[in-house]
Amino acid sequence: MKITILCVGKIKESFYREALAEYAKRLSRFCTFAITEVADENTPQTASAAIEDEIRRTEGQRLLAHIRPDDYVTALAIGGKSWDSESYSRHLSDLMLHGKSSVTFVIGGSLGLSEEVLARADEKLSFSSFTFPHQLMRVILAEQIYRWFKIMNHEPYHK
Repeated sequence: MKITILCVGKIKESFYREALAEYAKRLSRFCTFAITEVADENTPQTASAAIEDEIRRTEGQRLLAHIRPDDYVTALAIGGKSWDSESYSRHLSDLMLHGKSSVTFVIGGSLGLSEEVLARADEKLSFSSFTFPHQLMRVILAEQIYRWFKIMNHEPYHK
């Protein structure tokens, strides 16, 4: 299975890059894991709602350009469905059993995801009603993907 985290913006902090590299190494025994970054747009402090919508659309088009028709797309969105780790692990396993060989998790920029990206998503996933920095969300997601594969393979993982 190929798992991709598709996200807006670059990671600037070395500690986030190091954490992601560690999870990529751990995941290599379970799947092909990749992180694809697209450029983010500069958002002025006083941006109007129309400008924010245009920024989301621009970033969304960049994201959509990296999504293949056969990708199973999970958009991270505050309004998405919440799962516990065991349940989502079973869900991911079911996707694999039903022939989904490429799963892409999409993380938006600071303004979130465009309507076009949300419409393309096969599902919307919420980790919390809290707002997280999108760089940190990549690490949290990578950790959960690792946890899901450990659960799926009946391997111990702290609870």
